[in-house]
Amino acid sequence: MGIEDFILPSAPPGQPPTGGEALTVEQELADIEQQVKQCTGCGLHSTRTQGVFARGCPDAALMIIGEAPGADEDRQGRPFVGRAGRLLDSMLLAIGLDEKDVYITNIVKSRPPGNRDPLQEEIRACRPYLDRQIELINPDIIVTLGLPASNTLLDNSMSMGDMRGRWFSYKDIPVLPLYHPAYLLRAPGQKAVVWEDLKLLLEAL
Repeated sequence: MGIEDFILPSAPPGQPPTGGEALTVEQELADIEQQVKQCTGCGLHSTRTQGVFARGCPDAALMIIGEAPGADEDRQGRPFVGRAGRLLDSMLLAIGLDEKDVYITNIVKSRPPGNRDPLQEEIRACRPYLDRQIELINPDIIVTLGLPASNTLLDNSMSMGDMRGRWFSYKDIPVLPLYHPAYLLRAPGQKAVVWEDLKLLLEAL
């Protein structure tokens, strides 16, 4: 397949309940998901339908981090299930991967109104959840999708044009920034560029 085929008011994240045994990765992720769904740490809780945590496999070698949920994700409670998500699935399928091979989440867990970029205060409010997800999944490789996710994780202000096609590092984990699938829906001519980046990812995997 080639380019033409994808044209909790509870304990803080990572802290088990007092007096309880250590949680498994799956149990802790489930606990953090409940915290996300109950979170009122920023103003987005008042406009969202629900918090959107993750989908995919907790044992995955590849973790994919996007920006924020959209309208479809807000309704369904799962990340990347709308048009951009279907394109992402096609991109992954083009290099022989599907949902069981990846773990997918966003830097912000609630939909910003009108699908605007998340504000820094919203990113800061969600950051402990993302940090703990990365720690628990412990992926071999991280792919960031789009500018907000890439700038946030890599703590830089570079453009996507400067980041794409290059490897970076986050806590010794290789990071490959890719154009967001939503951008590719608006600029399909960039799919050829992303196909080259996907080949880099495939070689690393």
